[in-house]
Amino acid sequence: MARAIPLPTAELDADGKPRRWWPGRPSLTIRILAVNIIALGLMAASLFYIDSYRKQLLAERFNLAQSEAEITADALAAAPGKQRVNLLTSIGTERQLRLRVYNAKGKMTADSFDIAGPSFTLADPADETWYQGAGRAIDRGMDFLLGAPPVPSYEDPGEAKLDAWPELVEARDTKQTVIMQRYAPDRTPVISAATPVGKKGEMLLILRNAPDITQAVRDARQNLVIVVAVALIVSVQLSLFLARTIVQPLRLLVRAAVRVRLGRDREVIVPRLPERGDEIGLLARAISDMTSALRHRIDAVETFAADVAHEIKNPLASLRSALESLEKVGDPELRGQLQAIAAHDVRRIDRLVTEIAEASRIDAELSRTTFEPINLVALVEALARARDERGENGGHRIEVVQNGAAPLVLGEAARLERVIENLLDNAVSFSPDQAPIEVAVSRRDGMVELAVCDHGPGIEPGAREKVFERFHSLRPAGEDFGSHSGLGLAIARTIVEAHYGTLAARDRADGAPGARLVVALPAMDAA
Repeated sequence: MARAIPLPTAELDADGKPRRWWPGRPSLTIRILAVNIIALGLMAASLFYIDSYRKQLLAERFNLAQSEAEITADALAAAPGKQRVNLLTSIGTERQLRLRVYNAKGKMTADSFDIAGPSFTLADPADETWYQGAGRAIDRGMDFLLGAPPVPSYEDPGEAKLDAWPELVEARDTKQTVIMQRYAPDRTPVISAATPVGKKGEMLLILRNAPDITQAVRDARQNLVIVVAVALIVSVQLSLFLARTIVQPLRLLVRAAVRVRLGRDREVIVPRLPERGDEIGLLARAISDMTSALRHRIDAVETFAADVAHEIKNPLASLRSALESLEKVGDPELRGQLQAIAAHDVRRIDRLVTEIAEASRIDAELSRTTFEPINLVALVEALARARDERGENGGHRIEVVQNGAAPLVLGEAARLERVIENLLDNAVSFSPDQAPIEVAVSRRDGMVELAVCDHGPGIEPGAREKVFERFHSLRPAGEDFGSHSGLGLAIARTIVEAHYGTLAARDRADGAPGARLVVALPAMDAA
């Protein structure tokens, strides 16, 4: 079993040293959590806006207290003595207020609580539950965070004098209604309104306890906290789930990629995640396919290197043997034969090196090439004429047949010419003397097919793929040994595949003996 490769925990900088993970570069899991929690943080910030809700409620109560105080003062100014008592009683009881009247000398002359009993009672914190105490602590904390101005505590002065109430003093001096807020012991607002009564110097003080404002604010805050807490829990769970579905597959892919890179195990399986139909699954399958392609390419390179060494070793051994024997042979005729063998081996090595270099750089050169429109019929006809002029057709007549419209493809003319040259060389080698070689070009299903047919012995079905392997050379009888490198058809297939086409060996369409090599390339209008 392959040894486990630890997952890298740090990248390398330009000097090759591990690069630390600073807070500015958190992991993907932290980023997912941060994105979701920041949104919830913005939502939680709405807790501060509850303060504006509280201020709005207090402003409404201030306006109400001012209206009640001024209306009551007008009613008291117009009411005789006994009616004042009834008026204070009814207003205090119905509106849950405490009304106090002071004469021009500042002495209290009437108190609704003394007349009809208290219409409201301030709560004692000692008698309240723990969560109400927690609510008061939260109220203080929010006031501190918001920088709210301090509010004095409510304490009954215990004196029946006007000077004990700052709002009464201010209202008396300004002849206007003055509103003031204090906190009761349970931290509920106590709203007082002081206003003049008539023109005789009397003053009215109205007190109201508003626990409903505090309760409304706390309820709103509590509901929002609950919503934020539930949303936070759900968001964190969803974020962790999302992180697991993204990060864990990526970590699997990273581990596999590291093991492939280190080359510790040629059988490392890159997970394909077939159950994932999203981008992660596509990435996994793409990496798996890429890894397989790289392994195939590496294996091909290794095999090619081994084949090259084997193919060059034979002519080198023959050349060395001929040169070593040349020094010992005195017969001029035999020396001439050895020199001919050495020259033949040199040409064979030169041919092998040339073909090997050509095969090695095909992929790299084609990857940088811009394809252009090419008429295959015109290309074949021009090549056939050039071969005739050079005498390379060996007395064979090349017959070019076009079926249908002009077969245009996208490609590099020089490389496609090399393909056709190799196919014609192969056909000339195996065809009997004076036998024609047919080249048919046709269009079929968005592909342009070029078929080269000869009248030789043909290719057995079991060997039709082997003929395209590098250094596979099944030559006709009578041909000089080493005249071909065995790379011609392999190079041709490599070029065709680089043009997104195929090259295969098939039976002749007319049933006659001979080989039929078919090149299929995408037509230009379908490419």
